[in-house]
Amino acid sequence: MYLFVMFFILLIERTKDLYMLVELVLMRRGSIVVRGYKHLDPYGAIQPPIYLAALFRMEGEAQRSDRGLDLKYSREDNPTLRPFEEVVAKLESGVDALAFNSGMAAISAVFMARLAGGDVVYVPMEAYGATLRLLDSLGKFGVKVVRGFPDTEPFIEGIKAARPRLVFFETISNPTLRVLDLPEVVKAAKDLGAEVVVDNTFATPLLITPLEHGADLVVHSVTKYLAGHNDVVGGVVVAKSREQVEELWLWRAMLGGIMQPWEAYLAFRGVKTLVVRFERQCRSAMAIAEYLADHSKVSEVLYPGLPTSPYYHVARRLFGDKFGAVVSFRVKGGRDAVLKFFKSLRLITPGPSLGGVESIATYPIASAASPIPDEDKRRLGITEDLVRLSVGLEDPEDLIEDLDQALRST
Repeated sequence: MYLFVMFFILLIERTKDLYMLVELVLMRRGSIVVRGYKHLDPYGAIQPPIYLAALFRMEGEAQRSDRGLDLKYSREDNPTLRPFEEVVAKLESGVDALAFNSGMAAISAVFMARLAGGDVVYVPMEAYGATLRLLDSLGKFGVKVVRGFPDTEPFIEGIKAARPRLVFFETISNPTLRVLDLPEVVKAAKDLGAEVVVDNTFATPLLITPLEHGADLVVHSVTKYLAGHNDVVGGVVVAKSREQVEELWLWRAMLGGIMQPWEAYLAFRGVKTLVVRFERQCRSAMAIAEYLADHSKVSEVLYPGLPTSPYYHVARRLFGDKFGAVVSFRVKGGRDAVLKFFKSLRLITPGPSLGGVESIATYPIASAASPIPDEDKRRLGITEDLVRLSVGLEDPEDLIEDLDQALRST
């Protein structure tokens, strides 16, 4: 009788677990960001707790985490990270995710795990400056970097010529907001046996999920839209196979790049509002792009949502009716006019980064794009008149008024 009761209890618990898993699979993204995790607190807490433990009980062998990996030391894993990792993995249609203490820590682990001496990496000449600098630094280990122009046809031709081990690119380039035809690029790389890693930070999984188009890994700077409040530095890698997760988990542990519990808690809290934040930010960005396109002090607006953009049709096909929340534009008058523009802003904050609730204006040539060689910057149009605007959650009319008065001061 006892065995029957225990079997019945276990069956109920197993059924509840399976039911929960089915619910998670069937959830839409608006529900995933809020409830797309399996954690059940033994005390009934609605929010998963923060585990500030440096180490965990170990009776002979190490305990196993929910994904079957060691849970003995917080450099290797920590339960606080798991709800955030589960949510991001589901958003990106991956099997699991690993959270890191910065976007660069995440990218570093990917390169260390997947590259060896003699390998060729193919990247666009326009990418986040720290990523390009890291790749160049890997040359001392025998890794060769080949850069291609970030338009679909020349980029694919470059893949065919380079025959790389790994292709790395961003879904929306920084800061000129080019959009490569992701499925075509992935196909070209796969035809040659290359792995594909996509930085989906600018687009977020709300615009596109690269794994569903054949990419092998997706990385994000959690600092940007996923956490979304300009108060967290973090990164995440989403994998499509269990083997990838285990390999990257080992590299995260060896390099010591794991996200810390407090940052994981904030990132988990932040991602819950991703859908409502990003949809509003995209709408505001479109309104601002349309306004700037007719402004007398603006010579060009770079935004894939404008029908005049050379990337509009591919962005429309890949992203649908939203085109991201970053708008880049050129100020007439060059560097002097741009510096006057920054000094005149009242509501928008001049500074680095993007993706937060506060709108931030950035001077790319002096920040993220500075490691790009000067010749490449000229070819890409990253010039002294270029401004990148990350649109936040302020009223778009207030943002437009601030942009207008700052532009008219130039």
